[in-house]
Amino acid sequence: MTHKATSWGLRTAALLLAGALATGCSAPGGSGSAWTAQPDTSASPGAAADSTGTTGSPSSNPSAPDASASVSPGPAATSAAWKTFTDPAKTVSFDLPEEWIAQSVAPEDGAMPGALKIEVKKQDGTFVAALRTGLPPSSPSACPDGAGKPYVVISSVPVELPGLTGEGTIAPHAVFRVIQGYHYFGSYGITNIVGGADRQACELLNVVRGPAGKGDYSFGDLGALKAFAPDEKVAPAKAFDTLGQAAKYVEESPEFANVQRMLMSLKIKN
Repeated sequence: MTHKATSWGLRTAALLLAGALATGCSAPGGSGSAWTAQPDTSASPGAAADSTGTTGSPSSNPSAPDASASVSPGPAATSAAWKTFTDPAKTVSFDLPEEWIAQSVAPEDGAMPGALKIEVKKQDGTFVAALRTGLPPSSPSACPDGAGKPYVVISSVPVELPGLTGEGTIAPHAVFRVIQGYHYFGSYGITNIVGGADRQACELLNVVRGPAGKGDYSFGDLGALKAFAPDEKVAPAKAFDTLGQAAKYVEESPEFANVQRMLMSLKIKN
């Protein structure tokens, strides 16, 4: 891979104008199913919701929250057969491709009583995502002036999930975001936490602030995305040479189509 950075401004504008919020998927368990993007009827084409629920052009509002722009999933087909994972207490459930594996593992230290951690892997053992519940309250790490890195929201699709609302939060969304470092690093997950002012951040949390007393929760490849140093392990985050490659992954990759359908199927009992 080349470490040469491409022009952020023009490519960002092009990506942000590529589509409005979209939602929809084929029913789990179908045969030959494919992702079907449906236009968001709450905003006019090319418009996007900001933190107050109004609409506007993403390119003219670079400080808008992470719900403000998306590239609709492309024609990539999802897996033909799906199954549903449900924990024994029936507090969470989600759909995943029939050949993928969902396994309960021990939650991290500091998790609330009754917390869950479910890892999802491909049939060859490749890690895909982890669902964590009962997390302690999360906030982005302090970001000193001038330390933030430019980031782009390539895909952002609303999901019906419980979560706190208030300052610094949005309605929960399944997102794919890219932050600029020596490569363009990408990560998918669900969040209701605004990324950063003026499209600059030190880290982007794939975390939903949960209802009072329930703890936060996350579902994605990483709990937080950052611009990695050359000597740091990048996986399971993605690394791209250009923003165009990141957009192509979202638009054309069957892997991403499967992941997004899985993220959007999540149900959590209040």
